[in-house]
Amino acid sequence: MRNFEKTGLLLFLISFCSINFAAEINVAVASNFGMPMKQIVAEFEKRTGNIVNLSLGSSGRFVAQIVNGAPFSAFFSADQSNPQALENAGLVIDGTRFTYAIGRLVLWSSKIHFIDGNGEKLVRGDYATLAFANPRVAPYGIAAEEVLKRLNVTKGTNHVWVNGENVAQTYQFISTKNVDLGFVSLSQIISDGEVKNGSSWLVPQSLYKPILQDAVILKRSEDIETTRQLMLFMKSGYVRNKIEEYGYFKP
Repeated sequence: MRNFEKTGLLLFLISFCSINFAAEINVAVASNFGMPMKQIVAEFEKRTGNIVNLSLGSSGRFVAQIVNGAPFSAFFSADQSNPQALENAGLVIDGTRFTYAIGRLVLWSSKIHFIDGNGEKLVRGDYATLAFANPRVAPYGIAAEEVLKRLNVTKGTNHVWVNGENVAQTYQFISTKNVDLGFVSLSQIISDGEVKNGSSWLVPQSLYKPILQDAVILKRSEDIETTRQLMLFMKSGYVRNKIEEYGYFKP
């Protein structure tokens, strides 16, 4: 039996067995993955009858909350280091960590024709404000800093930096034109394979380390079995296609 047929059978059995035993779990998700995760969860709930409550935010903040006892069943990070830190702290169920998506960084402005297609705008510095997520708590902020260092524009631009708490807030800064341009996740500005509005530069992968995004099941899970069902669903063809649709690379 081919892999996709096996996955389909498993999901059918999950759906059949869950009709009369609906469960509810809380899941922490890095803000860059918010849009696709909302659609993924809606489909999962439709197929299983279970309920998934999503909390979106920065990966670093979630780690602090989990360490302090936040009742999350699973954690979808924007990197690998934060889930690894939770593993080292003994807060993760062994063998559950896996890479669910590979993120892509983009320089974006809500202004049409403001950014050229090769990133020269960033190097020239002819803008008043540049936003990116706080690198202390947000992996996409770390990637943005890497790009600035690689292009040798850190000293020339640091006086115009604006840090968002996470990429969701950074996106808001840019979309409302409170800042001229900034680094966000490609998933936030793409629709049907194309940038929705404004202007952008898809940052070459050579300018920052791969953004490998890992997920884990937490020992504090309210319902480990339902959480395992969600993780199984994350590896299905439906989810893998959805991940690619939002501009991520599939692991």
